[in-house]
Amino acid sequence: MDLRTLFYFVTVAKEESITRAANALHITQPTLSRQIKDLEDELGVKLFTRSNHHIHITEAGVLLNHRAQELLDMSEKLQDEFKYIDKQIEGNVYVGCGETIGIQIIAEIFKDIQQEYPNVYFHIYSGNAEDIEYRLDKGLLDFGILIQPANLNKYEALNLPSSDRWGLITRRDSKFAYYNQIERETLIDASLICSRQAIDRTIPNNEFLNWFGDSYDEANVVATFNLAFNAGMMVKANIGHAISLENLISTSEENELCFIPLYPALEAKHNIVWRKNHTFSKAARLFLDRAIDVCENG
Repeated sequence: MDLRTLFYFVTVAKEESITRAANALHITQPTLSRQIKDLEDELGVKLFTRSNHHIHITEAGVLLNHRAQELLDMSEKLQDEFKYIDKQIEGNVYVGCGETIGIQIIAEIFKDIQQEYPNVYFHIYSGNAEDIEYRLDKGLLDFGILIQPANLNKYEALNLPSSDRWGLITRRDSKFAYYNQIERETLIDASLICSRQAIDRTIPNNEFLNWFGDSYDEANVVATFNLAFNAGMMVKANIGHAISLENLISTSEENELCFIPLYPALEAKHNIVWRKNHTFSKAARLFLDRAIDVCENG
């Protein structure tokens, strides 16, 4: 199989129609149908089922769609790097970032670089730590911004001069809404909604679990999440109280939720990470140099 065939396949999967995909690709419908049939024969699996002018992607097709998109993204990134290799500092920088106010520092670095090098472009991929690490390991990102707790052992890392505060997101009509701070003992009998990353026991020196200590084994975790917005919706539905970082869920005066900081105070540090022995483009190297300067000088 070649990249063009994979691009055809991804387009069909997106359009869910041979006719619409053929129009989008500016090729004939019989040509596209033959390409998809040849791909199915090559792989020995059905990628789509067809019925009454509709097509539906199969389980094998879903897997191929995921892998094909990765290959196409990598191909685009590779072509981009070689396009700018003999030029001055130009090109694209790919950064993955979780939900954090630490992005403000990254945005300032972006702004300063673009003022000096207007042909450097930045692309942000938003996701949780698992998503970002996966794309880093596949070479689809140059850098990742990880929020602690996170496993940094397999990466090079810088400590950003920023952090987020942990606390409890609760309804304004709950008994906790009147607390100025929340201690671990207070949470033992509460129904808790926790970030899966925060309670991951495989992360070395997990500061969140260390804060709980032995009390975590007694905690009543009724739900977990990887995106804070969804956690906020569960709190609104009165499923429980979410332990989350500040500023990720709206807790303004007109909102029905509020934020109560943990005590003793717990801060989630931020790190810029990249693959060990990674070869940087000139634009990515410039970003790293600026990031090092910010991290060393605050």
